Amino acid sequence: MLTQSILKHDRGGQILLLALLAIAVLVPVLNQLVPAGNPFHIETYTVSLMGKYLCYALLALSVDLVWGYLGILSLGHGAFFALGGYAMGMYLMRQIGDRGVYGNPELPDFMVFLNWQELPWFWLGFDQFWFACLMVVLVPGALAFAFGWLAFRSRVSGVYLSIMTQALTFALMLAFFRNEMGFGGNNGLTDFKDILGFSLQSDATRLALFVSSALALAASYLICRAVIASRLGSVAVAIRDAEPRTRFIGYRVENVKLWIFVLSAALAGVAGALYVPQVGIINPGEFAPLNSIEIVVWVALGGRATLFGAVVGAVLINYAKSWFTVEFPEVWLFALGALFVASTLFLPQGVTGLLAKLKAGKETGKADKAKEASA
Repeated sequence: MLTQSILKHDRGGQILLLALLAIAVLVPVLNQLVPAGNPFHIETYTVSLMGKYLCYALLALSVDLVWGYLGILSLGHGAFFALGGYAMGMYLMRQIGDRGVYGNPELPDFMVFLNWQELPWFWLGFDQFWFACLMVVLVPGALAFAFGWLAFRSRVSGVYLSIMTQALTFALMLAFFRNEMGFGGNNGLTDFKDILGFSLQSDATRLALFVSSALALAASYLICRAVIASRLGSVAVAIRDAEPRTRFIGYRVENVKLWIFVLSAALAGVAGALYVPQVGIINPGEFAPLNSIEIVVWVALGGRATLFGAVVGAVLINYAKSWFTVEFPEVWLFALGALFVASTLFLPQGVTGLLAKLKAGKETGKADKAKEASA
């Protein structure tokens, strides 16, 4: 009943959740039960690629929550995504044990190579899956809380806030490139073996990660939709459209911004944690400001302030990226820029906005025909 009330007027969300449920069931069936060579068979590589798209969709969803409904254009959400990925990567590194190149049961290979004698204190606890999952949410959330508390109470907004978020992720990228930080330097964390005792190379594990990504995206969508449908969501939209007036009538604008910003960062961290075991690596390149800008393009093309539009945009653009980088690798960045410019000029409400306009036009045409027939 609660889910029905949240999705009552959200046709796009209903379709999205049904699609996620369908692929969570059909993809494993087509991968495991349909023999190779059959046109309906899905390769394990494709399963992992689709899982990566779902992680990106969850990341885009988190950006749309703050940009579409709160008016905060964050150019630093890649940092929260990367921090969640590093938290999961640290757990996966601890699971390698003495199976590494140097055979050290406690220290990851890069620490042995750098002549570290003991495990740093901030790596303690990451041999436990529950602790890693906690850090996946807490670390990005804590950073977002600290940043937001300082920025929002100083009433920094608009382009200045966007620049600050971009500076944050750039600073983290530079820090994580340093070997003495204890996160693998420019090589990052890789060579993962298993998760919860299951080999990351097995088809069953990859399918489980894909299904987990689909379920996490569905659950996150419901959380975001519940926030938007609540009184808090109404206040957030009011802040986006008229922040001084909302502040004047007595709302604590800073608290609303901070709460939603922290929630968004936590969702981005979950996306990063699901992404890392499926791609097999996490390095400082994930902090690159260009990645955060690309996320904004996904949301803009899909449709800002729709939630499901952000999911559509992330999947469409990353599928196009996969195709372009194989067929025309040298023109991908130009194609991405052209997409952003085209969506800004001709699709200000994104793909979902265009579809909504076409649907409204058809309904208007039917109504006009009905009037003419009755006349």
